[in-house]
Amino acid sequence: MNTDAFTAHESNVRRYGRSFPTVFTKALGATIWDEAGKPHIDFLVGSGALNYGHNNPTIMAPAIEYLVGENIILSLDMYTAAKRDFIEVFVDSILKPRGLSYKIQFPGPTGTNANEAALALARKYTGRSSVMAFTNAFHGMSLGSLAVSGSASTRELGGVARHDVIRVPYDSYPNQTFDSAGYIDSVLGDPGSGIEKPAAIILETIQAEGGMNTASVAWLSEIQRICRKHGVVLIVDDIQAGAGRTGDFFSFEFAKLEPDIVCLSKSLSGSGSPLSIVLIRPDMDIWNPGEHSGTFRGNNLAFVTAGAMCKMWSDRQFTSGVERTAVNVQKHLDRLVAKFPTCIEEKRGRGLMAGLKFRSQAFVGRVHNLAFANGLLIESSGPNRDVIKVLPPITITDEELDHGIAILDHALQEQVNGD
Repeated sequence: MNTDAFTAHESNVRRYGRSFPTVFTKALGATIWDEAGKPHIDFLVGSGALNYGHNNPTIMAPAIEYLVGENIILSLDMYTAAKRDFIEVFVDSILKPRGLSYKIQFPGPTGTNANEAALALARKYTGRSSVMAFTNAFHGMSLGSLAVSGSASTRELGGVARHDVIRVPYDSYPNQTFDSAGYIDSVLGDPGSGIEKPAAIILETIQAEGGMNTASVAWLSEIQRICRKHGVVLIVDDIQAGAGRTGDFFSFEFAKLEPDIVCLSKSLSGSGSPLSIVLIRPDMDIWNPGEHSGTFRGNNLAFVTAGAMCKMWSDRQFTSGVERTAVNVQKHLDRLVAKFPTCIEEKRGRGLMAGLKFRSQAFVGRVHNLAFANGLLIESSGPNRDVIKVLPPITITDEELDHGIAILDHALQEQVNGD
């Protein structure tokens, strides 16, 4: 397997190529093949950017038709038929069935572009500069998003000081006994707390990169109540947890939240093509024309595939299948927790956004390597990299899921026997 070109010419910053030292050539569904023809079950799926699997035919067929028709690919924020079709199907298939009403902003194509736009709008709307963010959060790699992320190593990137961020404990941080929501309510209501009222609170309902930390319905509902009580904008970063990952389209549906702003990206296009949107409570849409911009916010091929993905959520057979697969994933992980109590501390996550918290970072590294050798792609997360993320496509077949879990089971057994 020739990887010389990458070693010789690609920056040292590369990460996943080091974790999976092979050359991949094709993919379909939950399986990705390397140059030698070896198949791998994909529990990584582009770090959550391929929730619907690789080359999903329902999503890719209209894209292929669009590409061969001399249609518009890049349009800035001009009006196109593809953009109109996406807006209409997103409203009809996603927003209206959930009783949600938002204006749709198209920022740049990545998740961090969406978060930057959301933070800027919240500050403009409230006239306040600070933002409240949570321990172990991750919101992207541009400066504003880095500032509200939790990891010290992440926040130090770029060598620029990050100001106007108030760090507060996430749900159950540092332990189950601390009432972080009550603490936030208290400091925002106490003029002697020394903490100024922020423009926004930004949160993930599941902190994927932070270790698959999962917020409860009670805590999320209380945070929303606090935001409304104190006139603070509630931003839900649904970039990795949204677009179907938890089993619902939005990760906050289970808590019946109605955030002021929602950020979507990663699997929004359904195809891996870059696309992000910011959903804005209508009265908050106070942008002036052209005030926020981005060259690649008009990715029409992504509009086509995103529209096809959204239509799938109007198909009860599809949604029932996702629900069933989510239950199966959770059952599989419950079995692994019960089978390997000496190495697995607990199961984390919700639905198809799941993880296993281990007692040893070194153990996770060895399991990762053995799983890859046997044909499974997984990655770790958390501040200590001691959580294995389990992110199969939400469309994975029972056979692919069983096979992937069997590889993980075998890797765990080998390490337990070796220890």
